[in-house]
Amino acid sequence: MSLSLYDAVIPSMKQMVGSIQGVLEKGAQHYEGKGESPDSLLTDCIHETMLPLTFQLNSVIHHSFGAIEGVQAGEFNAVSGLDTPDYAGFQANLAKAAQSLADLSADDVNALAGKDVMFKFGEMRMPFTAEGFLFSFSKPNLYFHATTAYDILRMKGVPLGKRDFLGQLQLKG
Repeated sequence: MSLSLYDAVIPSMKQMVGSIQGVLEKGAQHYEGKGESPDSLLTDCIHETMLPLTFQLNSVIHHSFGAIEGVQAGEFNAVSGLDTPDYAGFQANLAKAAQSLADLSADDVNALAGKDVMFKFGEMRMPFTAEGFLFSFSKPNLYFHATTAYDILRMKGVPLGKRDFLGQLQLKG
C-alpha cells in the first residue's frame, strides 16, 4: 500500500483541528456553567515566556488549512497580524478551517507533491518541498500548538482528558 500526500497529511490535520474544536467547546461549557465568560481564557498562557491561547489557536489554524494554502501559493509566512476575536470567534474560525480541510480533494492535495515552498520569517528564508514542509514543519507545529492550547485549558480547570486531545480517531471502516 502506498501512502499519498493527502493520506499522510489531511486526516491528521482534520483530527487535530476537530480535537481543538471539542476542547474549546468543553471550555465554553465549563466556564459558562460557572457563570464566567470563556473569553477570559484567551490571554492565558502556560508560562510567562510562552504566548497566550490566542496565539496557539491562530497557529492551529495557520498550520492546518493555512499550511495547505501556503503550499498551493509556494510561500508560507510566519503567523502575523493575528486574528484576535472573542472565544466564539475562535470557535467559528476553527469551524471554517475544519470545513476547508474537509473540502479538499485528494487529487488537489496529491498534485502538490514535489512543489517548492518557501517559508519566510522576516529576512530568514527556508526552502522546502511540499512534503518536507508539511511533514517536518507544519505538522509538528500543528501538534505543538494544539497541545499547548489543550494544556492552557486543562491548567485553567477545564475537565479534559487524553481522549479529548485525540479527537476523532481514524478507525477501520
